[in-house]
Amino acid sequence: MAAPVMSIQRCCKQAALLLVARRPWSSSPATPPSLYKRLLLSLTQRFYDIEMLLSWTSQFKTRALQKKNAYYRYTQGHYGDNIAAAYYVLNLKGGFRYSGQLEWFRTDQRGRFSWDFLEHKDATLEEVDMSHTIINYTGLGNLEGHPLRTLSLRGCPEVDDWSLARLHIFQDTLEELDISHCPCITTGGLAALRNLKGLRRLDVSSLPRIVNPGLVIILLEEMLPHCQITATGYDHSPRQESREEEEEEEGEQQRQGQR
Repeated sequence: MAAPVMSIQRCCKQAALLLVARRPWSSSPATPPSLYKRLLLSLTQRFYDIEMLLSWTSQFKTRALQKKNAYYRYTQGHYGDNIAAAYYVLNLKGGFRYSGQLEWFRTDQRGRFSWDFLEHKDATLEEVDMSHTIINYTGLGNLEGHPLRTLSLRGCPEVDDWSLARLHIFQDTLEELDISHCPCITTGGLAALRNLKGLRRLDVSSLPRIVNPGLVIILLEEMLPHCQITATGYDHSPRQESREEEEEEEGEQQRQGQR
């Protein structure tokens, strides 16, 4: 719906510019538009073409992301929950290990994988590695119901605070969690980890949107007293933390001014 509207707007704006450019010709044929005006007209037309192309590209990426993380209802209906979850992980180029087995199922560099996992319809997933994949809040629903013991979301660009809030579905079994290098996780989202009382290892290294990492680590240790927390890649110097506080205060003042 948005694309036709943008197309109409672009056509209208181009038509208006053409009328403005041609108007001097109708009144005085001896004064054609200058090179400067013709250059502006050409650049304006190219600008709207590029704007529409970028909009289509963004919509295409959003739809592809939604499709990749959609619930695998068809696979679940024909093969069961275990096969559906395993196929979802492999389709996103992740890896997993079944409960009671040592073998890991992973994709190769071209995204291809072995279909031997279909022979384990009754086995549940115990360890899942989704590092550097496009898993998001919706995609976590494909893993619901599995007694995951370890989960790696390292470097996942779509994992955000809402995704952390959904991890409560593994609160009874999850022991190891890696959310390091996730660019969308903020300090507020880490509070949702308090539901994971059985957590024994947590990696929160190099989260670029974390403010006052030293204080955050202390709060995590108090919130999860039995958990070993790894937090590298931060500058814990007082000067750096005071600078982060000033940036946070300036951002809050700007938001209040906009309101």
